[in-house]
Amino acid sequence: MTHEFKEIITSYGKARQIGIPAVMATVVDVEGSSYRRPGVGMLLLQNGKMVGAVSGGCVEKEILRQAQHVFASGESRMMIYDGKYRLGCEGVLYILIEIFEINDAGIVTIQEYLNRRIPFEIKSWYSKEEGRTSNMGSVIQFNKELIFSFSQQNEFDTTLTNFKREIQPCFRLIIIGTEHDATVLCQLASVTGWEVIVIGSPTTPNRLEDFPGAKEMIHSSPEDLNSNSIDVDDQTAIILMSHNFAKDMLYLQAIRETSPLYVGLLGPAKRREKLLSALIEYFPEVSESFLDSVHGPAGLNLGSETPQEIAISIIAEILSVIRGQDPIPLYEKKGAIHDIVPKLKKESVAAKKA
Repeated sequence: MTHEFKEIITSYGKARQIGIPAVMATVVDVEGSSYRRPGVGMLLLQNGKMVGAVSGGCVEKEILRQAQHVFASGESRMMIYDGKYRLGCEGVLYILIEIFEINDAGIVTIQEYLNRRIPFEIKSWYSKEEGRTSNMGSVIQFNKELIFSFSQQNEFDTTLTNFKREIQPCFRLIIIGTEHDATVLCQLASVTGWEVIVIGSPTTPNRLEDFPGAKEMIHSSPEDLNSNSIDVDDQTAIILMSHNFAKDMLYLQAIRETSPLYVGLLGPAKRREKLLSALIEYFPEVSESFLDSVHGPAGLNLGSETPQEIAISIIAEILSVIRGQDPIPLYEKKGAIHDIVPKLKKESVAAKKA
């Protein structure tokens, strides 16, 4: 949800510059099944524009209607939406609607933390009693001392229910390769909300504009690629897709000391085994955690054939790793759709080599 919050802050900053008031609507609790989980939010501007969504589109019109009361009164409001007879999900949504008036210092701080990929926290105090109250509201907390209120209100009724959520860095995909399939993967990953960085060799003629949705393009040889070139953390996936065994081997060596959540390799399983065997032979000290992050062939078994379908299968596998899920048809899943099913632990590469 970080990319959605990022879009909200960008849109709010533009609206603030021209004096358009704004309201934030946040799902703070859910009973039963729902399209989205608690923590999702949307921005509503007084000119009728909405940024983001809290459902598939069926709740937003009612939120816009109730937001007018918040614009008029300046006081927060709890909206309860029972979807039993109106939604396919049949859940009850508790939506906190409040004035959104973060000052310039707050906007700058949010953008700084997002750009530096530092997590921060949002806290909301609310009551499940439908209606209006000035004691409900939300704050953004960057540390114990630095706190910005959504509505400039500094005091809330702390005896109310408190909902906390951590805003993690935007998920980042690093694509090493500049062929046609890299362009397709870049575009689809960007639509998913991920930040995309493309890495190509120093001699490649491709430029940033050749990769729709990419945030940055780096021209670097494997030898010059290091931690100063790319920022790799546990919210990062890397795909090696140069379509050249020797190049993939060199880039794999270059990233061996990083700690990505996922490393994807193209080609058959035999190609993966050759790459990892060579890596272990030349660098026996390579960590087991890095080896276990390597997936090849990258992607889920969806019967994919075209570059677009292959990109979808790769993105789907990365999502399953992010969420810690073993992909199955939803009709086979026990419990609610959003329930976490523990992922089966795969045998480590190091154990296989032993």
